[in-house]
Amino acid sequence: MQGAILPSDISSLPTVAAVLIGYLLGSVPWGILLTRVAGAGDLRTIGSGNIGATNVLRTGRKGLAAATLLLDLLKGAVAVWIAAALLPGHELAAGVAAFIGHCYPVWLRFRGGKGVATMMGVVVALHWESGLAYAVVWIGLLASLRISSVAGIAAAISAPIVAAWAGRFDLVLPFLGLAAVLVWKHRANIERLIAGREPKIGRPGA
Repeated sequence: MQGAILPSDISSLPTVAAVLIGYLLGSVPWGILLTRVAGAGDLRTIGSGNIGATNVLRTGRKGLAAATLLLDLLKGAVAVWIAAALLPGHELAAGVAAFIGHCYPVWLRFRGGKGVATMMGVVVALHWESGLAYAVVWIGLLASLRISSVAGIAAAISAPIVAAWAGRFDLVLPFLGLAAVLVWKHRANIERLIAGREPKIGRPGA
């Protein structure tokens, strides 16, 4: 019958719902919202113009930067948790969509963040062992090198490696995909690294 919803259409609805929920959660630009509410100006006109916590730190508001980091991380994890509660079996779709929403939010003409914190939230919620490795690599390199891009890229790459080591081969390709997008978002940082011009945390332009 024309216009009728076929069984295959019904089975796809949870996936669509998970993707929409994840994308909408991930696309909330917490860095911009928090800096505006705090009277710190438009984050897109400060430093590198990125909407993530590293750029928020350039406003001199360490508390805002910490809050941005936490909220960007949580929106990835919460997307997975909501899917687990309401749409079981669609957690991965929701998590991937949250990450894409953060990196390419429609509200900001698809010019979003670089995804390090949000990817960590997704990875932690989907596989805590990979999430733990992600956190250790990220925090360890941040503390020792103080180069945000190096720490974020290395942490992202660690996720599929640990997933494979733990036998979670269902997550290896998705984590690789997220890591690839994250590396692409850091392409300007990589160029500066190669040129020896990538600044450390606390200096302009990171």
